[in-house]
Amino acid sequence: MKSTILHLSKMLQSGEITSVQLTEQYISAIEKENPAINAYVNYTFDQARANAIEADKLIKEGRATALTGIPFTLKDNIATDGMLTTCCSKILQGFKPYYDATVWSKLKAQGAVLLGKTNMDEFAMGSTSETSVYGAPLNPIDKTRVTGGSSGGVAAAVCANLAAYGLGSDTGGSIRQPASFCGIVGFKPSYGAVSRYGLIAYGSSLDQIGPMTRSVTDAAIIFDAIKGEDKKDGTSVATPSGETKLIGDVKGLKIGVVEELTDGVNPEILQAVNGVIEAYQKAGAQVVKLSVPALKLALPVYYIIACAEASSNLGRYDGIRYGYRASNYSGLDDMVTKTRSEGFGKEVKKRIMLGTYVLSSGYFDAYYKKACVLRGEVEKQIKECFEKCDFIFAPTVPQTAFPLGYSGGNATETYLSDVCTVPVNIAGLPAISIPCGKDKNGLPIGLQIIGRKYDDERVLNAAYFAEKYGVCEDIQFDGGVKL
Repeated sequence: MKSTILHLSKMLQSGEITSVQLTEQYISAIEKENPAINAYVNYTFDQARANAIEADKLIKEGRATALTGIPFTLKDNIATDGMLTTCCSKILQGFKPYYDATVWSKLKAQGAVLLGKTNMDEFAMGSTSETSVYGAPLNPIDKTRVTGGSSGGVAAAVCANLAAYGLGSDTGGSIRQPASFCGIVGFKPSYGAVSRYGLIAYGSSLDQIGPMTRSVTDAAIIFDAIKGEDKKDGTSVATPSGETKLIGDVKGLKIGVVEELTDGVNPEILQAVNGVIEAYQKAGAQVVKLSVPALKLALPVYYIIACAEASSNLGRYDGIRYGYRASNYSGLDDMVTKTRSEGFGKEVKKRIMLGTYVLSSGYFDAYYKKACVLRGEVEKQIKECFEKCDFIFAPTVPQTAFPLGYSGGNATETYLSDVCTVPVNIAGLPAISIPCGKDKNGLPIGLQIIGRKYDDERVLNAAYFAEKYGVCEDIQFDGGVKL
């Protein structure tokens, strides 16, 4: 896994290519290839060209960083001032925020080039990106397969070389799962390590923005650029300043293998994950077998809490202030009811109704309150795990990419695909997915490395070992911009 960012940055700063020229290459590739995979739902090419001109000035003045002049993409739920941000939902059609998300402000200040907004499950609710009002993005590795969700468009764009990197959001695995399905790197930082200001909320106590890249090195560079406390986000925390130092030494580290995170996993995936663990052992790491019984409750706990928070967060979409409004109605109540009924898709309405139910009088104690108590137990037992190990290694997803349309008749199975990723969000932990092989159909397999809260740099370092020594397979895609 080679660093796309460092490679392009070297070309830019040596004068081998300008940001304007590089940006035009990406624009041409997107115009040619995006119609076939539907990764982008909104192009921002005028913005990209303006960003590129400014980036070339920064480079000429000697004020460039590693990200200056490099084209990237944002998931369609990250606010961009004056540019469409729709969460891939009918109810936000035509919506243009009047402010930038903090992560975009930080990248813009470094001269990053925004190519466009990428496809996703509507309001980030889904595991296949098929709930998008724009239609599903297709997996570049196999166009008969889904990209995963909800950050499926970012994963497809990065995989297909239609963006050097992207930012997604992760509520229960929405960065890591599509990264696994598309054979790229997806890093979900600790809750609070990156500002959520400007991220359109799904589950506020679970959501986190993070990078999706072609290498661990690139993920670390982007994390350094977007991390840190933000006065606009009261849940953000101060993080260590300076660059993440990637060494890749794993000697003496203790790797936890949790029984509950391997139950029911496809044997091909377990074999690939175990092969990587063996390589870490040969380099001096130790393996510790662990059990976390509370993880069997993590999935229902996650869906109760996430849906409850979604019910609250999505109450603001009423057709009065912005976005879609029903055309025929008899009064205010009827207008709001019809707007929400017509504007939200089936999956979003299902989760809103479930969330409203568990928060309602007579059911609050039985469901939501109990889920919050059990969330505390999950956090406690995971914390106890880290008294015995430095990291937890697990499959990112129990299977490889689903066929298109699979969720229509197998919705339960797509929900269950989050079983290895949701505990990370429940406990606010950092975790990264890296490609670690392919199954018999040539579909990518992902390995997940989970660390203690705020141990983001150590998680990146643990993953970097696999990159440095070629332990994990680099999934190549022959298309997009040739680097």
